[in-house]
Amino acid sequence: MIRMTQVKLPICHTDEELREKAAKLLRIRPEEIVSLSVVKQSVDARKKREITYSYVLDIEARQEEKLVRRAKNPNISIGTEKPYVFPESGLEPLSHPPVIIGTGPAGLFCGLMLARAGYCPVLLERGKPVEERTRMVREFWAGGPLDANCNVQFGEGGAGTFSDGKLNTLVKDVSGRNGEVLKILTEFGADPAIRYLNKPHIGTDVLSKVVKNIREEIIRLGGQVRFGCLADGFRFASQEGVRRLTGVFVKQGDEGERKVLDTEVVVLAIGHSARDTFQVLLDEGIPMEQKAFAVGLRVQHPQNMINDSQYGEEAAEILGPASYKLTCQTSSGRGVYSFCMCPGGYVVNASSEPGRLAVNGMSNHARDGKNSNSAIIVTVTPEDFKEQGPLAGVEYQRRLEEKAYALGRGKIPVQLYGDFAEGKISSSFGEVEPEFMGSYEMADLRVLLSPELSAAFIEGMQEFGKKISGFDRPDAILAGIESRTSSPVRIPRDDGLESSVKGLYPCGEGAGFAGGITSAAMDGIRVAEVLAKRYRPFRKTSGAR
Repeated sequence: MIRMTQVKLPICHTDEELREKAAKLLRIRPEEIVSLSVVKQSVDARKKREITYSYVLDIEARQEEKLVRRAKNPNISIGTEKPYVFPESGLEPLSHPPVIIGTGPAGLFCGLMLARAGYCPVLLERGKPVEERTRMVREFWAGGPLDANCNVQFGEGGAGTFSDGKLNTLVKDVSGRNGEVLKILTEFGADPAIRYLNKPHIGTDVLSKVVKNIREEIIRLGGQVRFGCLADGFRFASQEGVRRLTGVFVKQGDEGERKVLDTEVVVLAIGHSARDTFQVLLDEGIPMEQKAFAVGLRVQHPQNMINDSQYGEEAAEILGPASYKLTCQTSSGRGVYSFCMCPGGYVVNASSEPGRLAVNGMSNHARDGKNSNSAIIVTVTPEDFKEQGPLAGVEYQRRLEEKAYALGRGKIPVQLYGDFAEGKISSSFGEVEPEFMGSYEMADLRVLLSPELSAAFIEGMQEFGKKISGFDRPDAILAGIESRTSSPVRIPRDDGLESSVKGLYPCGEGAGFAGGITSAAMDGIRVAEVLAKRYRPFRKTSGAR
């Protein structure tokens, strides 16, 4: 296989033109190319008048090594990429199936890999199946009651189910897990283009279908998925001074009896908002520590403004809604950056606790909303928390969310950026029309942030206005509070991905080892690999791969 990089063509090219360009670089006729596949496609928009696609290609042809030598091009080489391979199973027996707490990306992918290898995992989910969860969330946005166990944060698919579904990650991966995650997503219903796009996304509407299909596959292969099942404690045994997990206590439903589920292995894939579970872990003496994160406000702009800045309107008609990623270091030393940017999306009420309010962003696959939105967030560290101890960051988040709930009287508090900068409540919207999922109310968002954080936010917006014309426009719509950017805790694990409590495997975003759908799914696969290398499967499954 020949690997070819930096192959550039205008954005309106045809497949035949791509083949012709590759053939020209190899100094052969197009018909001599046996096969051509796109490994990566990205957009080079540095020159607005000459926007191009840049490709990485894999090509099959006769006498490949000879062609590479003759090309004398540093961007043409023999490909060395190896396919992902799940490890061979270990020999240590398991008395009970492994238990996975949480069905976000980390839990689902861990469960799928173990199910395929014959381990019959049991997945516990406090919320509802994604179909019912979607209905409940829509009813909440329409003014219905908040269900503390099934909402934008909790339920099958995790918090990422109600997001833009971005699949890019900064994780440097030589194991092939990243490609395996994208491959699996396409197997279960995602657009195959996510495997080669530089900034792939899946969208809330498509992701919910993929999640359901993965669940059904886990069950088909002998696993279990128990909904409305809250893990609220653990059972341990002590052997030579070492604590070892022997079971997990679960409650089925609101009035369910507390029972113990026997197991030697628990994968803790609980997500970044499982605050009550963090408290249980702390009470049980599981080692935990504070972690820095970021908080801020979500900002809406017209999508066509972002398109014009990034691509120009003509190119945007071909390339689709544009995205951005912005960062700056403020004079106070705090970092300010855009987070979870949603082209053509909506700002949503993402609350999960009564009397507290948080927001997030969401896009469907088509990204066809009239606004873009992103969180503009400011870094906070344990020095900003009033409390001490591992859960100080959780309490910091809760205080912000209580303020937000009070400001909006239970609705999303909103304000125009120009009025935020001046410290006054907005009386009406400007040219930017609001796009919300959930009710909203005008308020002074300066009340939410400390003076230092507000100053950093304003400085960041001003800097971003120099990079994207109109980003700091006075009628940009702000909403708060964006407090669930990442986990406020880390649950330490050793080189074998195991807690100091043996049998407990912290995993994914909630444990502090991932940030986003793809990295969480990759971490779930990584934990599944560790378990597979150590333990013998329960049984061979006819569908195992």
